[in-house]
Amino acid sequence: MSLVDRQSRNIFGACASLLIAACSPVNNFSDLEAFVNEVNSRPSAPVEPVPEFVPYEGFIYGAASSRSPFDIPLIIDNESGVVLSQDVEPDFERIPELLESQSLSELTMVGRITITGGVYEGLVEDGFGEVHRVRVGDYMGRNYGRIEQISDSQMNMIEIVPSGSGGWVERPQTLTLQ
Repeated sequence: MSLVDRQSRNIFGACASLLIAACSPVNNFSDLEAFVNEVNSRPSAPVEPVPEFVPYEGFIYGAASSRSPFDIPLIIDNESGVVLSQDVEPDFERIPELLESQSLSELTMVGRITITGGVYEGLVEDGFGEVHRVRVGDYMGRNYGRIEQISDSQMNMIEIVPSGSGGWVERPQTLTLQ
């Protein structure tokens, strides 16, 4: 036998002896058993009763057809002091423009361009990140918003919104430069 075989056999024998010694049935868990017995002998705390289940009562929202409380009130004076007309109606025969498919909250004024004669064109970014050129008279927003004025820092427009009584009313809106 070679020296390597003897050393391998000795190492294997030592490992087997340790394994057998570790698995011997000598149990010295007396301190653990004493702790478990002491905990089990303690009186148990009373269990609280399960809380009573209250069934959910659904709520039916009844103001869906009313004006949103976050909108500007419908009867508004514009900056010139003239009361806006309440006898208006949108032109349903007109072909909607591209920016009328998005609400004003999704549109952002990002700049302006001066064209000949000191007239401004506005630059409006839509909800998809594309920038569009708009002029006075163009429409944008879902409420038939017509651009009335473009200045250095804002665009003023008039929207035509339902009045809540079956008619239509004009409402001023402003898109400010971001």
